Amino acid sequence: MLKRRRFKQSKTLHERLADEAARLREEAQALAPGRRREMLLRRARQDETAIQIESWLHSSGLRAPT
Repeated sequence: MLKRRRFKQSKTLHERLADEAARLREEAQALAPGRRREMLLRRARQDETAIQIESWLHSSGLRAPT
């Protein structure tokens, strides 16, 4: 049986998503309008949405259903 490789992340999920979103937006700005640029911008928006969801999930106002 294969053993799973594990490692500790040096950055939080929020930081990794923010870094990737910024990198994707920079890469998209360098491209001419087209399919590749739209794909990069879409992935950047998905990362930003994931940041918002992650923040919401970790907020103190969130409670378990009763």
